Amino acid sequence: MNLYEKIVKGEEKVSLVGLGYVGMPIAVAFARKIKVVGFDLNEKKIELYKRGIDPTNEVGNDVIKNTTVEFTADPSKLKEAKFHIVAVPTPVNDDHTPDLTPVEGASRILGQNLTKGSVVVFESTVYPGVTEDICVPILEKESGLKCGVDFKIGYSPERINPGDKVHRLETITKIVSGMDEETLDTVAKVYELVVEAGVYRAESIKVAEAAKVIENSQRDINIAFMNELSIIFHKMNIDTKSVLEAAGTKWNFLPFMPGLVGGHCIGVDPYYLTYKAEELGYHSQIILSGRRINDDMGKYVAESLVKNLIKTDVAVKGAKVAILGFTFKENCPDTRNTKVIDIYKELGEYGIEPMVVDPAADADEAKRLYGITFGKLEDIKDMDAIVIAVAHDEFLKLTKDDISKFYAPQHKQKVLMDIKGLLNRKDYLTEDYLYWRL
Repeated sequence: MNLYEKIVKGEEKVSLVGLGYVGMPIAVAFARKIKVVGFDLNEKKIELYKRGIDPTNEVGNDVIKNTTVEFTADPSKLKEAKFHIVAVPTPVNDDHTPDLTPVEGASRILGQNLTKGSVVVFESTVYPGVTEDICVPILEKESGLKCGVDFKIGYSPERINPGDKVHRLETITKIVSGMDEETLDTVAKVYELVVEAGVYRAESIKVAEAAKVIENSQRDINIAFMNELSIIFHKMNIDTKSVLEAAGTKWNFLPFMPGLVGGHCIGVDPYYLTYKAEELGYHSQIILSGRRINDDMGKYVAESLVKNLIKTDVAVKGAKVAILGFTFKENCPDTRNTKVIDIYKELGEYGIEPMVVDPAADADEAKRLYGITFGKLEDIKDMDAIVIAVAHDEFLKLTKDDISKFYAPQHKQKVLMDIKGLLNRKDYLTEDYLYWRL
């Protein structure tokens, strides 16, 4: 009987190493079919899961309460599983070089608890070669086992889109790979248990790693192009969204929009690819130029806000500004790698300390990472400017009357920065508003 059959019959378990926005939904999905151990070093997070609380909002409290996942912060429980999925973040350092600390740490912990006959599959986004050249030696050193003899490896890049209730693990084609045909077949069959959209068998681990890293690099470059167009069209006094809507009537025009590019994937993955390219003697031109544009958009928004304050005769230093939204994307509590912080910091350079409101965000996380304490919507009053930074559902409900109450009554023109273009522009092209959007 092979490993896949034993897993299906409940004789062997699957483990998830890392229970964040990616790992936890995977663990829950598999637990509907097979036995699952869910491991994370964060004991506080594990306690929340055990109490039936979903801090990520990815699957909801009811699902967590009813799942059969065995949540644990005890690494020795990993010895009970034979098929391991590593889903830890792969961020970048301040100098934009890859920070492989989480995936290396996960490899060490897993290696210390690895048993013969296991299959280890990495889901973390990396540059081609990391799985085989960095993770495998750690697994071998810590376990005393030999890869290819005592255990096998594979790679299956995560494609989960945090906050997206449509494109889920089950509905997105899953790329799978393995070190040999037998491993590939095992990995493919295990994932086919939960991925309704099916799997795509990549010809090698490096191909699968490369496929993942270019998915987000392509999106990053396209958004950078939109951001550059936005800067150009503002100089021409042309509304960018109106231009894109007109151009979008052509069948092959790609529907990208300008915006702040944060999060753990699009704003990070391109640096993994360019780092490896630099190692091989090639300096990226298109990828890095796109990154520079996107990394500067927070500063651009803040500078545009300051210019608009000046246009309306509002003193910049000490101006009262409220930022609505702080997470890296809409309807998601995650504030890590948010680019809204760039707006906040840049306004601080002008002597402005904005009030930040985000009912969807993890307030404790924002306080810990950025030292920011959120205000409440009802506390926004007597403002000189409003920045709608994130398209949360709660902000979509705001009417013009609601927004008007946020401002100081003496303003003849209210500065409104609608970064995501949520509002009906025509409603605000009035004498009492100075409306701006990317």
